[in-house]
Amino acid sequence: MFDTEIKSLKSLNHYLLKLVESRLWLKVIIALFLGVGFGLLLSPQNGWISKETADIAGNWLALPGVLFLKLVQMIMIPLIVASIITGIASNDKDNLKKLGGGVLLYFLGTTIVSVSLGVILSQLFRPGRFLHQQALAEHNEITAVPTENPELSFGIETIPDAISNLLPENPLASMVSGEMLSIVIFTIIIGVAVLSLENALLRPVKLLLSAIQEVCMTVVKWSMLLVPIAVFGLMAQLTSSVGLSSLSGLTYYVGVVLLGLLFLVIFYLGLIVLLGKSNPMHFLKKIRDVQLLAFSTTSSAAVMPLSLQTAEEKLKVDKTISNFIIPIGATVNMDGTALYQTITTLFIAQAYGLEMSLLNIIVVIVTIVAASIGTPAIPGGGVVILASVLGSVGIPAEGIIIIIGVERLLGMFRTAVNVTGDLTACMVFNRLYGIKNTEILKKEAL
Repeated sequence: MFDTEIKSLKSLNHYLLKLVESRLWLKVIIALFLGVGFGLLLSPQNGWISKETADIAGNWLALPGVLFLKLVQMIMIPLIVASIITGIASNDKDNLKKLGGGVLLYFLGTTIVSVSLGVILSQLFRPGRFLHQQALAEHNEITAVPTENPELSFGIETIPDAISNLLPENPLASMVSGEMLSIVIFTIIIGVAVLSLENALLRPVKLLLSAIQEVCMTVVKWSMLLVPIAVFGLMAQLTSSVGLSSLSGLTYYVGVVLLGLLFLVIFYLGLIVLLGKSNPMHFLKKIRDVQLLAFSTTSSAAVMPLSLQTAEEKLKVDKTISNFIIPIGATVNMDGTALYQTITTLFIAQAYGLEMSLLNIIVVIVTIVAASIGTPAIPGGGVVILASVLGSVGIPAEGIIIIIGVERLLGMFRTAVNVTGDLTACMVFNRLYGIKNTEILKKEAL
C-alpha cells in the first residue's frame, strides 16, 4: 500500500534519468556559453544594432526561459503541498514527533553554518571592494560612499509580528503571493490533522494527493523540454543588456561564491562521516545524477522525484524518512541559497562602498536565515528573496542589477548544493531513526 501511495511522485524517474543520461547538464552548459556569445553580438555596445532592437530581440530570446519559469512556478505549490501532506500521513504519530522537531532543528543549524561561512568568506576576500575599485578606475566616479553605516529597518520589537505572520490568515492568499514559508507551515498543520483521520477517510485523501502529484510531475516533464533553449535565451538577453566588461568584473565574486559552496559540500561530507556513519565518496557517487539534474534545471522542486528515488533505492533510506524530509527540504533546507545570499548581500554593500559593522552583519545573518527558509525552490527564487533581504538591512535593492548577469550560473551550482543538503539530511536521520536499513548502512560504512 505504501509503495502505491508514493508511486506517483516517482513515476517520472525513468524520464528524469534519461535526461541525465542524455547529458542534459552538458547541453545546458553549452547553451549557457552560446547564449553569452550570442548576447555579446547583440550588445548595443558593439554599435551594430540599436538598443531598442537589442531589447526587442532579447525579449523574444528570453521567451522560452520565461515559459519554463512560469511552468515550474505554476506547479510548485500544489506539488509541495501534496508531497508534504503525503510524507506526514505516511508516518505514525510517534515517529513524526521524533522526526519533525529534529529535522527542523537540523535544517536551522545547517542554515546558520552556511550563512556564517558566507560572512567569513565575504569579510576575508571582500569581493565587492574589487568591483568598486574597478568602477572607480574605469569611470572615475563614486557610486555611493556614505560616511555612516546604513540604517537598518530591524528591531527586537518586530520579532513577535514576524513570528505571528508566519501563520497565514488566508492560505489561498499566501499561495497567490508566493509566501512559501507560510504555505509550508500551513501544509504541515494540515498534514498532522490528516494523520489523525481513520483509515477509511485517510485512504481517499492519499489517493487524491497521489493524483495531484501525478499531474504536477507531468507538467514538470513538459517543462524539462525547454531547459537548454531557456538557458540560451536568458543568457543571451542578460549578456546583451549587461555587456562583457561588467561580466568580467564579477569573476572574483563568482569565485568566492563557488569556494563557499565547495566548503559547504565538504561540511556535508563531514556530516555523512560523523553522523551518517557512511563513506562520503560512495555517497557522492550515488547522488551524482540528482546533482547533475539539479544543476541543469536550477530547481529543487523539479528534481524531487529523482531525489526520492535516489534516497530510497541507492542510499537505502527508510521511505517514511525520505518522503518526509525531501519535500520539506526542497523549500526549507536552502543552505546553498543562504550562503549565496549572504555573500551577495555583503558583496553589494562593498561594491557601493558601505562599511558593515558587527551589528549590521548580525542583522544580515538573522534576516537571511529567516528568508532562506522560505525561498521558493524555483529558478530565480533566490533573487526574489534577496531583494527583500537587501531592503531590510539598508542596502540599495537595485544593487541586484550588478549580479544579475551571473545569477543563472550561480543558481545552477547552489541548486546542486541544496539537493545535496537534502540527501545528506536523509542519511543523517536514517542513521538516527531508521529501522529497516540499519544493517545495510553498517555494511556500506566498512
